[in-house]
Amino acid sequence: MTDQKPRVLIIDDEPTICRSLSLLLKDTYDVETAECGEAALEILEKRSPPDIVLLDVMMPGADGLSILKKLKETDAKIPVIMLTAASNVKGAVEAIKLGAVDYLSKPFDIAELKGAIQESIADKRSDASFIIQGKSAPQNADFGPMVGKSPGMASMFSQIDTVASRDSTVLITGESGTGKELVARQIHERSGRARGPFVALNCASIPETLIESELFGHEKGAFTHAVERRLGQFELADGGTLFLDEIGELSPTVQVKLLRFLQEQEFFRVGRSKPIRVNVRIVTATNKDLETLVKQGVFRQDLFYRIHVIHLTIPPLRERHEDIEALASNFVQRLSAQYGGRRLTFTQEAVATMMSYHWPGNVRELGNVIESLMALSSNDCIQESDLPRRVRERMSPNTASPQNFASGLAFEDAERMFETEMIVKALRRANFVQTRAAEMLGISRRILKYKMDKLRINERGEVVREQDS
Repeated sequence: MTDQKPRVLIIDDEPTICRSLSLLLKDTYDVETAECGEAALEILEKRSPPDIVLLDVMMPGADGLSILKKLKETDAKIPVIMLTAASNVKGAVEAIKLGAVDYLSKPFDIAELKGAIQESIADKRSDASFIIQGKSAPQNADFGPMVGKSPGMASMFSQIDTVASRDSTVLITGESGTGKELVARQIHERSGRARGPFVALNCASIPETLIESELFGHEKGAFTHAVERRLGQFELADGGTLFLDEIGELSPTVQVKLLRFLQEQEFFRVGRSKPIRVNVRIVTATNKDLETLVKQGVFRQDLFYRIHVIHLTIPPLRERHEDIEALASNFVQRLSAQYGGRRLTFTQEAVATMMSYHWPGNVRELGNVIESLMALSSNDCIQESDLPRRVRERMSPNTASPQNFASGLAFEDAERMFETEMIVKALRRANFVQTRAAEMLGISRRILKYKMDKLRINERGEVVREQDS
């Protein structure tokens, strides 16, 4: 029995748009259309809510913003993407404030539209099961789209719930790929600002000459190419949360202006002499050591203390290997619709190998590996041999041993010796209690037992030769 396709409801008064979008999406989604807001509301009364709504802004009768309000009153969790033939900054701001997840201009960039639909549905449906050799693993996606039940993530979830109820500035730190924006979104969605906009900006992606205008906006004629007034990220986030990723990349000039906002809750558009006040919570993130940047004179000390009111640190994936099964579940489910409803299964050996890898790219790297398997593997049941070479060979800082290279051993033999030595040492340190040994190694007891059997290590930590068994 195949899984039901995600449902998409298209609300647009142009029949050609409805038809073209239906043809574009029908292979992946169950598509319904309505040519006015009233017809759409009738559909919602008769059927369960769709997984996503594509809503035209300009329509006869009730316009898109009016319908958006009613949709959110019906079910606040329905993701809505606004569609418009006119680029309208004011309309975009209003739509985001009302709860729209995105705002796209016609004619659409097809890849952008599909990506926005897929991402929005994935955020809504992040609790699917994970399959290992045909058996469903326990459900672990129990904190919105964030996944994991390791001690580090359990602590993180508890901190997020505590922090969300306050309105303090938050600094999130963690290695690249650990999911800092996900944490910021959860803080927003669990706060009193959840109905307001969540606006994210990667400070490293904007040239230094443009970052001030991007953050604070500019007046018409403020500089050579300022042909019209433009609202900045602070105004777009009014009533909600502004997430500034890679905060350590801000120039000294912009740091001063951000500090002033945090102190006074007001700012100046570029080219404007009067201050503008907005109600915005600031959440920042970085993968750099800001204290070191302060000592080097690169980052202002007074700004550091302003954004460091509450500090959350996300553990890297190598410190929570027990979450890898659930994370892989999440990625398989998210990507399934994109790859024709495909569902992968994984052998115990493949799972054990993934749990043994160092994952220097963290959760983002794991997601890329799962997507490459969805796209390229001819097998629906993934064997260890199907995994990328770097994962199979555990290429990481913790697994390379100079002695192994010097001895001239084959890689497989060196790897076997290394794993055997690590497991035997852990068993001895844990007084041969396998649960404790598994905790020391950062793996589950089931994976430890699998590796012990594979390496022929008995319960006393002895390697049993084949002729002795």
